[in-house]
Amino acid sequence: MGRVEDLMGATGDRARLAVLIDPFSTDPREAERTALEAREGGADFIFIGGSIGAGSRLTAVLSAVKRGADLPVVLFPGNVDGVAEGADAILFMSLLNSSNPYWIIQAQALAAPLVRALRLEAIPTAYLIVEPGGSSAAGWVGSAREIPRAKPEIAAAYAMAAELLGMRWIYLEAGSGAADPVPAELVKAVRRSTDLGILVGGGIRSPDEVAERVAAGADVIVVGTYLEEGATRERVASLTRGLARG
Repeated sequence: MGRVEDLMGATGDRARLAVLIDPFSTDPREAERTALEAREGGADFIFIGGSIGAGSRLTAVLSAVKRGADLPVVLFPGNVDGVAEGADAILFMSLLNSSNPYWIIQAQALAAPLVRALRLEAIPTAYLIVEPGGSSAAGWVGSAREIPRAKPEIAAAYAMAAELLGMRWIYLEAGSGAADPVPAELVKAVRRSTDLGILVGGGIRSPDEVAERVAAGADVIVVGTYLEEGATRERVASLTRGLARG
C-alpha cells in the first residue's frame, strides 16, 4: 500500500474530500485556479479524469494542477488515454457492473504496462455505477447495468466479490451532476458487508449530503460538477463541514 492510499484510508475524526477535474472540459489555466482554490477550501486530493476525450490535454492539465496546489494528484481514468506521467497515484478501476468485458478487464490489461512503466502508485478499485448513473457519460460509455437505488444488497454483493478478488477500494458513483447522490443506505450496506475503503461521488452538493454518506461509512467524498459553477474555494469549504466523523 502506497503513500496516497494511506492518506485516503487514514482514520481520524474526519473523512477526506477529493475534487475531480475533467481535463476535456477544463483548460489548464482554469485547472490551476481550481486546484489552488480547492486546497484553500480544505480539499485533500485532486482527481483528474473523465469519460470522453480526457486524454486530449491530460498532461497539460496535470502539470497545471501541480502548479496550483501541493495536494496529492490521483488519476481517475475513463479509458487507457487517462494514464499519464506525473501523477501521484491512479485509481486502477474495474467497472464491475458493465455488460462489456472491455470495461471490466480489457482496458486494464492495455493500461497496465504503462502504469508499471511510469511507476504510478496503483490503487485497486472496484467501480460501481448506481441509478441514475446509467444515463451519465460514464454509465453510457461503460455500458453499465446500473445498481437500483432501492437494492443496496446488490451493491453489497458486488462489493463482497471485489474484496474477495483482492481489491481494496470501491467507488460508488451516481453519475456526474446526478440529481440524486448514491443513497446513504447503499453506502451503509457496503460498509457493513466489507472492509473496503469507500469513495462516493456524483450529485453531492451540500454539507448535509456529505455528512449522511460519511456517517454511513464513506471514507472519501468526490465532487466535480458542483464546483464547475464557480466559487470553488467557498463551496469546498462548505462541503468540508460535513466530513466530521461521529
